[in-house]
Amino acid sequence: MSGTPYEFLTGLRYIRGRQAFVSVFSALSMAGIALGVAALIVVLSVMNGFQKELRTRILSVVSHIEVRAYPELKDWATVEKTTEQNPHVLASAPYVMGQAMLSFGGASRGSMLRGVDPAREDSVADIGNHMRAGNFAALKPESYGIVLGLDQARMLGVGMGDDVVVIIPQGLATPAGTMPRLRSFKVVGVFNIGMYEFDSGLAFINIEDAQRLYRMGGVSGVRLKVDDLLQVAKIRKELAQQLPFSMDVSDWTRSHANFFRAVQIEKRMMFLLLVLIMIVAAFNIISSQVMVVTEKQSDIAILRTLGASPASILGIFIFQGMLVGTVGTVIGVLGGVALALNIDVVVPAIERLFNVQFLDKSVYYISELPSDLQWGDVVVVALTALFFALAATIYPAWKAARVNPAAALRYE
Repeated sequence: MSGTPYEFLTGLRYIRGRQAFVSVFSALSMAGIALGVAALIVVLSVMNGFQKELRTRILSVVSHIEVRAYPELKDWATVEKTTEQNPHVLASAPYVMGQAMLSFGGASRGSMLRGVDPAREDSVADIGNHMRAGNFAALKPESYGIVLGLDQARMLGVGMGDDVVVIIPQGLATPAGTMPRLRSFKVVGVFNIGMYEFDSGLAFINIEDAQRLYRMGGVSGVRLKVDDLLQVAKIRKELAQQLPFSMDVSDWTRSHANFFRAVQIEKRMMFLLLVLIMIVAAFNIISSQVMVVTEKQSDIAILRTLGASPASILGIFIFQGMLVGTVGTVIGVLGGVALALNIDVVVPAIERLFNVQFLDKSVYYISELPSDLQWGDVVVVALTALFFALAATIYPAWKAARVNPAAALRYE
């Protein structure tokens, strides 16, 4: 008898009990699982999107690997030749980095000033594709041009062609005392990475102009681009062994580790919090199953007297609970995947409808809500939901299998 499909047919029939609240509890359990699965898929997709978008935008400005020496790197040409011998290194470019104060009219802003060779910078970064105005190639030697971030330009109130005074902290000895060095630079471009940290606090000038401004005979370091971002730590260690110990070799995962660690921790915590929704739904399955068992005790007793084994009774109620969990999981997966794939349309529509902004650019690194649906996460979420649904059916099914036919039919 246990090989016949009557267990499944009986379990399907028991989904809707004679008491209305039994079916209501089953529906609530199904809805709870669907909501938990959908929310978990969407949240994990958004966190993946944040991580991917953050990495893409950071690497538009930050190089994969940097080789630095303090206070400056004089023999940088030799360093380039040494690093380019590594088969994983695709390109290199020297740079000068220093602090500066930018002033225009009555406004002033602190900034990191990076001197670059525009032709070579494009080989290690992607800043040229983020220009809102002007051209990155306009940073020519002795032209004293400057490229500002969009937020920085707005805060200073400057536009294309305006002259910005650059003041650096290195002092200049004069009969009147120590005076800061300053130079006027013309705005030849404005970039917009989409991250407030860079758009408000980074400016570019030509590397030769930077060397004259900071009175450097060499450069601050060499920026490298590699062929595999996932192996960047291994490549960094190889380069560190090939270069003198006095040089500092750093990669993007170390310089911005806090960003990605924070996203990863938030992703884990959101997973745990949203799993609680599925656990609550699983408790609803237990409650509804217990009520079904109580309601169907006489039916269980009749099946037992007709020859049904305790294993068959166990199978009926496990199938019933798993059906609720499976349907809820399927609905949640379909809804979660649909929302995750269209979140770039749904979120702006909600913001326009309620006149709100979820991510303020001045507070968050990314002002848009990205989404990166990974099917591995969908599978993990679905299996987790099915596991809780199965676990929730064990106790009610075990209780049903232990029903004593004689005691259940005594008052019938």
